[in-house]
Amino acid sequence: MKTCKEMASIWNVSVRAVSSLCKSGKIPGAVKNGKIWLIPDNTQKPADGRVSTGEYSKKGMNTDKKPLPIGISDYVRAQLDYYYVDKTMLIREFLDQKPLVSLFTRPRRFGKTLNMDMLRVYFEKTDADTSKYFKDKDIWKCGEGYRMHQGKYPVIFLTFKDVKFDSWKATVEKIKSLLQEEYGRHQEVLMSDKISDYEKKYFNKVLSATENEVELASSLEKLSKMLAIHYDKAPIIIIDEYDTPIQEGYSKNFYDEIIGFMRNFFSGAFKDNRNLSYGFLTGILRIAQESIFSGLNNLTVNSVMDEAYDRYFGFTNEEVSEMLDYYGVAEKESELQEWYDGYLFGNEEIYNPWSVINYISKGCIPQAYWVNTGKNEILEDVLKVADEDITEKLYSLILGNKVLARIDQNVVYRSLTDDPANIYSLLLVAGYLKTTLKELQADGSYLCEVSIPNKEIASVYKSEVLTHLMQVGAVSRATADKIAESLFLNDYVKLEKAIAEYMDKAISYYDTTSESFYHGLVLGLIAMMDNQYKIKSNRESGKGRFDICLMPRNNKHPGMIMELKWKKNLDENELAFLADEAICQINSMEYDSEMKSEGTEKILKFGIAFSGKRVCVKTI
Repeated sequence: MKTCKEMASIWNVSVRAVSSLCKSGKIPGAVKNGKIWLIPDNTQKPADGRVSTGEYSKKGMNTDKKPLPIGISDYVRAQLDYYYVDKTMLIREFLDQKPLVSLFTRPRRFGKTLNMDMLRVYFEKTDADTSKYFKDKDIWKCGEGYRMHQGKYPVIFLTFKDVKFDSWKATVEKIKSLLQEEYGRHQEVLMSDKISDYEKKYFNKVLSATENEVELASSLEKLSKMLAIHYDKAPIIIIDEYDTPIQEGYSKNFYDEIIGFMRNFFSGAFKDNRNLSYGFLTGILRIAQESIFSGLNNLTVNSVMDEAYDRYFGFTNEEVSEMLDYYGVAEKESELQEWYDGYLFGNEEIYNPWSVINYISKGCIPQAYWVNTGKNEILEDVLKVADEDITEKLYSLILGNKVLARIDQNVVYRSLTDDPANIYSLLLVAGYLKTTLKELQADGSYLCEVSIPNKEIASVYKSEVLTHLMQVGAVSRATADKIAESLFLNDYVKLEKAIAEYMDKAISYYDTTSESFYHGLVLGLIAMMDNQYKIKSNRESGKGRFDICLMPRNNKHPGMIMELKWKKNLDENELAFLADEAICQINSMEYDSEMKSEGTEKILKFGIAFSGKRVCVKTI
């Protein structure tokens, strides 16, 4: 018997592809021994095309393959015309539990809208037979107990994903138009003899978008009542990306207005509403502290920390392996994993679905696809309020390190200014961090070890950090380039000048109060060099712990060690002496030991001394 690793080597495919085939029963005779799959020695590589190294044209996919659903959130269209990853078992899990109101919080572009549209199509009562869109899906195989719900409910569906405006007035007008469109889908109510005249009058008001804000806030509740009376069955209400306008309100200064409206809007729809069969909401944040769901004790929250529904938003390992095999690019799995894997939802390892389908469709070229789909407002807001300790930890994260953080799932955008430590909670739920370890605390929060999920997210940290420094006038691109050039050329005079230029333009004297401040500053300035170097900070080597080490990824570059020193009120001679002292410490403590052991021959040593806005750099 052979292991998956041994068989993958023989078949020239990825280990994960072989493991996926074992799990799905496509390799005869494969058995599981503990956590390891064992495969009969003479097993032939499956000939059904599932395992293939295949040639792949960077100009596009083979025409006999279905296209990937980039930007498609229409379930019917996605599963008919595109490669569709079957997520219909979400329906079974929901029907097994039957929570009255469910909130799913996930990062943007993780399939929330497509899944909500799938629920709409499955449950909605229409004149057309929509069961045909599910008969070849997993949910249909689960039996009559689940099929009996198909096409049996009136459904109210709203998506707020495009409610992104600069003012409260424009936001209200957009919400009015969404309700106008949804009321328009249910004009059968106007023909019903079960609906009173005054209710039809209200219906027409929303249909013509002439209702005021108070009337608009009641629109969900009133429509659910009219549909329940007309169909003699309470409707399902689906609200997709409910917190998009809330995030806009926070960044565009109409936060109080949008929170006040949403509180009334959702309360009427979901709190003690007898005319509700089930409710579904999706978003990035829970927003519980703002009392939007005040008194809603029937709300079940499913976050990235929860095991429930953990595999239905984003792609699992098996789904990615199957997709790569289908398009004949199974050998790209390792690269795809480095760039887009790394999320942990509940207990399930998850890939970013938007990035995966873009990567495959664009000829398997690794790029930051997800981070370019919209502004990274949350990370921008974090940088604005980050204090000295948080800034240093952010730089540490960029370098690939793990950080211990308290994660509170009830944080809101406004809580950033109340307690900057909440940034880790926001970054986690927004998709900028992953948990590697978590421990539930007595107050309901988690103590977590967090890190950056993958190369794609690491790239946005570097980009946003540098952009932020430029925006606040801290550093120009030219200054960043000077620092990189001076390090490569071992030109300490140029390095000293570039750092001094940065400090003079951006740093208040009162910011320069500790060595950790300067440590974070230097890490930020060199973080963009990680394509050429593995940057390490505060690590043991030789007889102690160095401050910063730049380990070359290629032998053509020299290694670098930096020791930083800081004291108050030094003159030029004292500053130079302190820089010499840093050089001596590098030598006496043998900080270059680790680098030498890994074969780096040329090693530059920098002693960098700070005092207020002044800097002195020495090198040997």
